[in-house]
Formats: sequence, C-alpha cells, structure tokens
Amino acid sequence: MKFARICGALIAAGLALPALAGPTDAAVLEKLAARLERLEVRNVELEKEIKALKHESTEITRGLESPRLSENEPELTVRLKAVEKDALEMKKAARIAEGLDGIKVGAALATVGQHAAGLPGQIDGGSSQLNYRADVSVELPLQPVGDIDHKLFAHLRMGQGLGLNAAFSNLGHFANTPNALAFRASGASPDDSVVILGQAWYQAAIPLPFLGFKPYSRETLELTFGKMDIFGFFDQNATAGDESKQFLNSVFVHNPLLDAGREVGVDANGFQPGFIASYLNYRDRLQPWRLSAGVFGAGERGANYQRSLSSPLLMVQAETQLKLFGGLTGNYRLYGWNRSEGVDFDGTAARHRGFGVSADQRIGDGVRLFARYGRMISGELPFNQAATLGAELSGSYWERGGDALGIAAAWLQSGKAYRRGTATAWLDDSMTRAAYSFVPQGAEKLLEIYYRYRLSPQFELSPDFQYVSNGGGNADAKSAKVFALRASIAY
Repeated sequence: MKFARICGALIAAGLALPALAGPTDAAVLEKLAARLERLEVRNVELEKEIKALKHESTEITRGLESPRLSENEPELTVRLKAVEKDALEMKKAARIAEGLDGIKVGAALATVGQHAAGLPGQIDGGSSQLNYRADVSVELPLQPVGDIDHKLFAHLRMGQGLGLNAAFSNLGHFANTPNALAFRASGASPDDSVVILGQAWYQAAIPLPFLGFKPYSRETLELTFGKMDIFGFFDQNATAGDESKQFLNSVFVHNPLLDAGREVGVDANGFQPGFIASYLNYRDRLQPWRLSAGVFGAGERGANYQRSLSSPLLMVQAETQLKLFGGLTGNYRLYGWNRSEGVDFDGTAARHRGFGVSADQRIGDGVRLFARYGRMISGELPFNQAATLGAELSGSYWERGGDALGIAAAWLQSGKAYRRGTATAWLDDSMTRAAYSFVPQGAEKLLEIYYRYRLSPQFELSPDFQYVSNGGGNADAKSAKVFALRASIAY
C-alpha cells in the first residue's frame, strides 16, 4: 500500500537522522516515530471495521433479497423491511381511496309518533300511531367519456307503519297525509319490513357547446333516465322539501296538487320511471338558470313498468337563482304538467293540465321564507287550487344555532264540480262503521308548527303540531289536531 511505503520511508529516515541531528532534533524524531506507531495501530483497527461493515452490508443485501424475516438478520434489515411493508400498505390504501373518490353515500333513519285529537269517533287504527323509515342512497361517478361526466344513483328504502294517513283519507280530508314520512312497501304485511329499490337512474352531464373546451364551458346539458323521485328534479324547495327535517304534512313538502292531489301518478311506493333533459346556464355564476323537461310513466299501470309511456305525465320547469335583500339567495321555479289520462274526483278519465310555482328566499341571516301555488287548468280534483306559505327561523336568534323553528299555513280550495255534488266520509265508532254525506264548500285550511332540536350533528328531535279546519271542504267537520314527535338520525 502507498500509505505503508510512506510510513516505511519516514521510519528509515528517522533511524538515520539521529547520527546527524543534535539532542533537540532527536527528541522531535522520537515523538514523530511514536505518532507513526499509533497511526499504524489505528490503521489496523480501521481495516477491521471496514471488513465488519462489508460483512454487515453483505448480510443486509442478502436479507433484503429475501421476503422473509429472520431473527439472525441485522436490525437495519428488519427496520427496512418494516418501512417497505408500511409503504406498500399505504400505496394499497391510496389505490382504494382513489377508486372510491367521488362516491357519495347517505343514510337516514327517522321515527315518528303521532296522536290525533278532535276527530269524530274512533279513527281507523286508533288515534295514536308510530312508524319508522330508513333510507340509504349511493351516488357512483363513472369514468368520464371525454369531457362528459356521468354517474349512477341508487336509493333503497324500507319502513313500517302508515301513521295517521289512512285515518285522514277516510275522513275525506284533502290533506290526507299528515305524516309524509310514513312508508310501507306496497303489498307488504304490516309485520314485514321490506327493502325496495326506490330509485335507480343514470345521468350524463354534457358541457356545451358540444366538443368545446370544458374549462371554458358555462352551459351544461344533463340527461337523466331510470326510476326516480320526480320531486328531486321538479318543484324543489330549500325551506319546505324534506319531511325528515322540516314540515311533516305532505301539502308543505310538495305542491299539494301534485302530491296530495296525486297528479304525479307515482307507483304505490312513491316512484316512477322517466326521462329528463335539463339545460343549465351559469354564465352568471351568481344568478344561474335552468330549463327542464321530463316524461314519466304515470297512473295505476304506467308508474310500475306495466304500461309506462302509453299515457305519460309531461313536466316542464323553468328555474333561476336570484340574489335579493342585499345579496341573499333565493330560488324561484315555475312549472307545468300534462297528463293524457288523469283521473277526476268521480273516477272518470280525463286530460289533466296544471301549473305551479315554488319559491324559497332567505331574507336574513337566519330567516328563510317559502311559498307554493298550484292551479288546475283542466281536469277536476276535489280541490283545484292550493297555496302554501311559511318560514323557518334559525335558532341562532336564541343562541341555539343548530336548532330551527318552522311555521306554515295552507289553503286548499275545493273545485266547482266537487262542490256541486256530495262527498262521503267514514265515521268509526266502537260499534259500527258508517258513511255520511256532506256538501263540500269553501277551502280546507291547515297550520303546522315544528321545532327542530339538535342533539348532535347527526341526531335531531322535532316536536310537531298540525291543525286542520274545514276538512275536505266540510263546514261542519270538527277541527283536527295532530301532535307528533319526530326523531331523525342522518349521515
């Protein structure tokens, strides 16, 4: 080695110089020789350490090449394999998360207990009822086709108990669904809790102009087809549209003519097949607007896929979002419908046409108003006009930001043809079941008040009160009062 030859030369020089050097130089050379000797010792130790490191490196390499762990492997090998395993697991989790990206899952469970007071005799099923409903929805985005985004949506529903709905229907009330949460699968026994596929539809969102540059697009064409809830696309309302959180009576959840009047012609479970084309323009992002048109299977056989489009329901809607009251958001919708085979109040088939308006507007930090109006243009229902109006106040005004107080009133005007005849209602008592007739006149009126108390972000309790007067247009009918408590859990 080069280092060794240098050391040898220096030692030889040190041995030869004492004869030539003086006493002082000899002492210096002696110290130099001692330092060289220590360097040689250290050099030997370094060579041993290098050999040990080479051996350990060889063992580490051999250990990393093997997928197994051994107690004889160096500690570093064990740690590296552990880090490698963690990294692989993280990549696997990342791939799973990437595959689930965009999937939306919702689940809700609601239970309602209701008690009716002021009804004649003993109503069918008793004056107190309990029911529950559970919903699970999944939205699955599909791989885009060019710039076209598309997705699948599925909704499962189950429940037991009809609440007081049957009783109010027997009494001849126009607002015959005081519990819009009540659900039992069609044909199911009261003992069964059957899961049904309520909705299953596909939607494609096509940016416009077609084949244009998507980031610059401010227009979208949405095409939707499948089995659906029509009220997810028409007659929406942010303040009065969710019976699990807001008003319980169906006349406040949707337009009374479409829902309580049964103009939508849904199946026994509340759904129907259909196709919707919708044009959305958001060039002005603060005030977007949309035009929608849909055709749906309706009626006794049209809604359940037996004769889906032989006598369809046609719906059109124009909607916009406005910034009023100092920039606060409001939604305004105008829509119309046509049924080629509607059913009049006397059971005869006739063409039905009508129109409606739905609006909701925020007027303060914690106040939202809503209003709906519907009118029949052709066809005769027990009531041919309906108007609802109400408000929801945030609990932030009394230091309960998660709570809300809602109040609404409804006016259902009996139709002229309906008033020219006589109507029938059932009266139950403990001994007999008999029908009595009355002459309808005027309008049925309703009032509903609820308070939504938040126990946690997912769990809410809502006491609810409904008051019905002049039920079914019967001036002699006793006013009915319905007390309820709703428990809602949503995720």
